[in-house]
Amino acid sequence: MAVAHRLNKNDAPTHITDDEKIMNENDFIVSKTDTKGFITYGNKIFIEMSGYTKDEIIGANHNLIRHPDMPKAAFWLAWSLIKDKKEFFGFVKNLRKCGGYYWVYAYITADLDTDGNIRGYTSFRRKPSRKAIETIIPIYKLLKDIEEKEGVEASKKALMDYLAQNETTYEEFVVTLQAGEKA
Repeated sequence: MAVAHRLNKNDAPTHITDDEKIMNENDFIVSKTDTKGFITYGNKIFIEMSGYTKDEIIGANHNLIRHPDMPKAAFWLAWSLIKDKKEFFGFVKNLRKCGGYYWVYAYITADLDTDGNIRGYTSFRRKPSRKAIETIIPIYKLLKDIEEKEGVEASKKALMDYLAQNETTYEEFVVTLQAGEKA
């Protein structure tokens, strides 16, 4: 019996383009992963936005769609919350199979069994506000620049310092941005 090839981060496109695919206003992307980040479910809109076929994406690691413009500090924050069984809201630039990208406003939560143990993760994504994306792009660029020069720990510190200087929490910051209010 042949074993299906699982796509991994190394199978992601290496030719990155500025081709943005924008979600429709009423679209919702839904995906589920196991505890190691391998995709166990993706709805039709997730398949379409990623550019992969269902057979290609199911069983692949979710890192496959991680865009190189995304700072590691953002994913550190997401994982620290959801592994602690808390909810994460945030803006994510995802990589498409063609090398293009799409932005989402993501909500990620841990899926728990009856004993409260994490058995996987579910992510719901919708169209982010354009104003939020315009605000977050330079912040992510700054964090990426810091990561490249000083490392991820310095980037995480810069993110926390930014929030402290603006007298807000991460959750308040992203919810305010998505609502279109001044951050």
